[in-house]
Amino acid sequence: MKVFESSYTFDYPWANVSVANWRKYCAWNTQSTHVVAVDTLSRSVDPSTGVLRTERLITCKQSAPRWLMKFVGGTEESFVREVSEVDPSRRTVTLRSMNLTGSNFVSVEETVTYSPDPTAPESKTLFRQDAQITAYGAFSRLCGAIEDWSVERFGQNAIKGRLGFEAVLEMSAKAFREMKEGAGRSEEVKL
Repeated sequence: MKVFESSYTFDYPWANVSVANWRKYCAWNTQSTHVVAVDTLSRSVDPSTGVLRTERLITCKQSAPRWLMKFVGGTEESFVREVSEVDPSRRTVTLRSMNLTGSNFVSVEETVTYSPDPTAPESKTLFRQDAQITAYGAFSRLCGAIEDWSVERFGQNAIKGRLGFEAVLEMSAKAFREMKEGAGRSEEVKL
């Protein structure tokens, strides 16, 4: 098993980041073109805690090497199950995802959290990500090579993901500003 970890501070308040998280794979994110569909499987709110729990199925275009795809008998589409919890009282968003496609060959279990940055809790959000990558098979050298390649690829995709999410945050902030300005203008007209 290999582990990938990263952290980053977004210059947006937690409330903005938690809302923009639902738009993470929209057209504003030009870095995540590999995501072709996001389907919500279930959504519920725990009445005692207020925690919103959502389960989604994310469909991606596979970008694994062709030799690996032939070896494991994979297709171009892959599926990821994501379970998220938004805790408004703790001000955290936690996403746990795991690959469904090829999981008998290599499993990837990722956890992402968004929480207010302790140094500026009202204006910045701390992002933490870790992924455990485990390859299965009879040949330990091959498994090690697959895990190494997967960690490297995960790191590259993490950078793209962060850039894409920054674009989503920027566009969301712009849309909210325009809505607020529009609401202000309509109030002026009523007077």
